[in-house]
Amino acid sequence: MSSRTQQTTLSLLWLVVSLNILIADILTLYIPESRDILAEVAGDTAIPLVMLFGAVFIQIPVLMIPACMLVGCTARKWLNIIAGVITILFVVGGGSLFPHYILLAAVEVVCLIAIIAIAWRSVDTGQPARDAG
Repeated sequence: MSSRTQQTTLSLLWLVVSLNILIADILTLYIPESRDILAEVAGDTAIPLVMLFGAVFIQIPVLMIPACMLVGCTARKWLNIIAGVITILFVVGGGSLFPHYILLAAVEVVCLIAIIAIAWRSVDTGQPARDAG
């Protein structure tokens, strides 16, 4: 796989992951008991702080979309592997058992495993992410 094809593939996979996280969150808003579950999980932590924590973690897949196109080969490889593992932990650990979430999380995890596999197999060409000309 050429470097440009790999960059595009990784960016598109991160886009799928980001959209699925967003869709899961939006659909969960329509389930009345989801607020009660959130309050129970939050415990003594203020809900806005829990939301901030979630917002920070959702930035990982969102920022990986442009990072795959802009970062050099070696950094891109390790960023994708590390961000992929962190995002899998976030998706699985912060998930729910609502049917829509299970489906969307499964798609996210498959995409994240593909991202990690592509990054793992990538070879450092020593070339920058963008052409100078």
